Amino acid sequence: MPTAFVNNQEIELKEGERLNCIQAAQRIGFEIPHYCWHPALSVVASCRMCLVEVGERKPDGTVVMQPKLVPGCQTPVKEGTVVVADSPKVKAAQQATLEYLLLNHPLDCPTCDQAGECGLQDYSYKYGRGYSRLQEPKNIKPDKDHIGDQITLFTDRCIMCTRCVRFTREYSGTSELQVVARGSDEEIDVFPGRPCNNLLAGNVVDLCPVGALCSKDFLYKQRVWWLKEARSVCPNCSTGCSIQVEQNDDRVYRLKPRTNPMSQGHFMCDEGRFGWKYIHVENRLTFPVRRKNGQIRTRDWDDVIPSLQKALAKAAARAPEKCAAIFSPWMTCEEAYMLASFLRSLSPKFRLALGPVRVTGQDDTYPKDFYGRPLEPVRFTIHAEKCPNHRGVSMVLEHFGAAATMGDVLAQAEAGLEAVYAVGGDPQGWLDEAQAAALAKAQLTVVQDILPSPLSEQADYVLTGGSFAERDGTFVNYKGLAQEIHRAIRSPDGARPDGRILWELSGRRGLYSVAAIRKEMAEKVPAFSALAQGVLGEFGVLLNEHGAPEPSVVAAAK
Repeated sequence: MPTAFVNNQEIELKEGERLNCIQAAQRIGFEIPHYCWHPALSVVASCRMCLVEVGERKPDGTVVMQPKLVPGCQTPVKEGTVVVADSPKVKAAQQATLEYLLLNHPLDCPTCDQAGECGLQDYSYKYGRGYSRLQEPKNIKPDKDHIGDQITLFTDRCIMCTRCVRFTREYSGTSELQVVARGSDEEIDVFPGRPCNNLLAGNVVDLCPVGALCSKDFLYKQRVWWLKEARSVCPNCSTGCSIQVEQNDDRVYRLKPRTNPMSQGHFMCDEGRFGWKYIHVENRLTFPVRRKNGQIRTRDWDDVIPSLQKALAKAAARAPEKCAAIFSPWMTCEEAYMLASFLRSLSPKFRLALGPVRVTGQDDTYPKDFYGRPLEPVRFTIHAEKCPNHRGVSMVLEHFGAAATMGDVLAQAEAGLEAVYAVGGDPQGWLDEAQAAALAKAQLTVVQDILPSPLSEQADYVLTGGSFAERDGTFVNYKGLAQEIHRAIRSPDGARPDGRILWELSGRRGLYSVAAIRKEMAEKVPAFSALAQGVLGEFGVLLNEHGAPEPSVVAAAK
């Protein structure tokens, strides 16, 4: 294998592997500071923060170094390459670069949203001088709130790394952001009348290494050092973007993309980024309900769950062929498995059906050209299927031999149902008044949901579940990638995570354990056999049609 050397440490390169000096240094756990370079964007080598010494080791063992420092982001590492990133010469260049970048940067850290996760703060502390020799007034430029509906630009904080400009050209393709003027007057701006409002625009805030581009939705809402993170999956479409849910005091403040080469890569769309607000709406369903003759009899879980167990058992005993359940594509695989197992344990004739799968328009691909036409190769897709786990829930239902649809259940409801168990979860609603009226005709109507619906107002039992941020489980995206979602916040008073509800409803003892259910599911459902370990790792597991992980995933794990 080709061998290179970074700070006198030897690293092996795979055949055909292309690394720059920054990536090679990461192999040995050494950080070469950088601003303009990003692994998903083109290389411009404009910030000069990653200057390093580079040379070559000859076959006889002698090392010949280049006389000048070179940008590490732009310099490939190959057989015999020698990189020195910690010499006095390199450190002096880093200090000089930081001093230059800070010449006109305002002292906004106490009020800046980026404080606490700012590359300029971190690098100034690690590599800077700690003082400035500037004696002249700073060059102050006006802020630009007109940049976009979701983003604002604090112009004087910008260090001109141009990550945002390259993103709008290379990923969204819409090219709204550009560099205007030259020299000390150089700024980021948009063409008049063309703000940065594409559906990937929020990513430029994540890309900005300083506090220049900020999200209007998050601006001045919370200090980042108070936020706690939990790994999850975006529930707003079948792409299944890996995300971080960031919250404080059980209130979500923002979602950020989590890099996953097996899923969406580095970015996420604005529909998912800002589409979580329903979690904290005032009309969330909280306490459960048991009604009799239209009157609420109790709102206590300790009464509702035992009563519902008996009611379902009686219904299944009386007329099992007239009992049905509607499964939501917003359920996790574990929740679908527990509910299906429980209902089929009451009667093998219990009918299981998949609920409505919301589809909006067509898949939206990026980049696009000036006229909004998609270009090849596609680098990001916002899928038209607006639910996170259609494939996963379908795999569970296929195992139980369920081929019914919600339409079949509605048709049967007109003829008369003994019991119907309906799971919602779509924040935009999943049934209308007519459908609710049909289902409400059943002798026993059970609704499990997070928001009010026409059916929840009439149901005999209402089980108040949790949003995606309040649950643990597994989502399977459109291409079969199984990823874990983790509970980030506690549910509102009275509501419970759906997994806990179904765990208790099915009579399992102890506390709800998603890993235990995942292992049981892997043993009994061949399609999920790859989940037998109980944990899916940072990137998830890509399932093939037989339930085993893809060979490429196994190789990567090794």
